[in-house]
Amino acid sequence: MATSMTMIQALRSAMDIMLERDNNVVIYGQDVGYFGGVFRCTEGLQAKYGKSRVFDAPISEGGIVGTAVGMAAYGLRPVVEIQFADYFYPASDQIVSEAARLRYRSAGEFTASMTIRMPCGGGIYGGQTHSQSPEALFTHVCGLRTVMPSNPYDAKGLLIAAIENDDPVIFLEPKRLYNGPFDGHHDRPVVPWSTHRMSQVPEGYYTVPLESASVFRSGADLTVITYGTMVFVSEAAAHETGIDAEIIDLRSIWPLDLETIVNSVKKTGRCVVVHEATRTSGFGAELASLVQEHCFYHLEAPIERVTGWDTPYPHAQEWAYFPGPDRVGAAFRRAMEA
Repeated sequence: MATSMTMIQALRSAMDIMLERDNNVVIYGQDVGYFGGVFRCTEGLQAKYGKSRVFDAPISEGGIVGTAVGMAAYGLRPVVEIQFADYFYPASDQIVSEAARLRYRSAGEFTASMTIRMPCGGGIYGGQTHSQSPEALFTHVCGLRTVMPSNPYDAKGLLIAAIENDDPVIFLEPKRLYNGPFDGHHDRPVVPWSTHRMSQVPEGYYTVPLESASVFRSGADLTVITYGTMVFVSEAAAHETGIDAEIIDLRSIWPLDLETIVNSVKKTGRCVVVHEATRTSGFGAELASLVQEHCFYHLEAPIERVTGWDTPYPHAQEWAYFPGPDRVGAAFRRAMEA
């Protein structure tokens, strides 16, 4: 049976199911216990499962992730929350040098079966230390999986799959999508999640494959490769321009579903890459390179990139910083007119 859920509710449902199914699952981080997390994603879980399964941690990201590595090596499946993705830097050595390498260094004797949840991106006027999109940094690290859902259905299925996976998973959650999809023009949802087709979430257990992209919107004119909040911004741009864009929602940023991307670009002959993070060395550069390598003889126009600015994150101007439908739509037109 399916019911309408916000992304917050879908994530909570995933953790609830896994806590019930697997006694090795533990959830912890700053304020995730009694308080239920800064965004209330874990609300009610401590009351249901007790303080030994869902609990608070000190303000020490290195300690949170470091203990998770040890727990995972011991056989537990920790799900830890870094309160904002911007705060992962103190834990970067534990993520890169320990979690990502444990399976390889131990010749498969140990695995780091852990999930690191991080709210990411802007939308709350949080400024430089609460709004970053660091996904490209994780994709450069061998041994990590990097995931970013765009909707409640995928969020629940991907989180369950991440918890069950034997490798460390960086699970990025776009804050702007917690309570509804945005079009990039306003700091409010386009529509409530309850009326969106992707809000219908099965109440029970299910998974979404960690290496599978989704054709979010079929089209014939051009291919948009994107993920997270920019899925809905790209959809709005397609509606506003009248261009029949096929939108590929990566869902799993790395490992990447290259086959779905290549098939789409070969069909349409044009490609626009959209992400919220800064442009230089952003993951869009890798995507553009892969499209160039695999689809060169099918391209009818240069690959376009629409991204955030190459500046520190602007507090008061974040809605100008975000790629919105106007900027994305302009890239659509350039691709069609080339």
